Amino acid sequence: MNTDETDLQMVRRHVRQRAGHVANQRALIAGLKERALPTGEAEVLLASFEDLQNEHEAHLARAEAKLPPR
Repeated sequence: MNTDETDLQMVRRHVRQRAGHVANQRALIAGLKERALPTGEAEVLLASFEDLQNEHEAHLARAEAKLPPR
């Protein structure tokens, strides 16, 4: 964690990081499907990642809405 970052920068970083987690999980699921392996647990985890991403994006939207207009 960068102690020099603002709260808004931190939220933006979290959104980027979660997007990476979602993308990685989707790629993992695609790889499992290509090998005809079970994907159930991976898909449940993906749903959790997506829910968290939605929460982070909503938090970011609220934080950005508080910024003064440019």
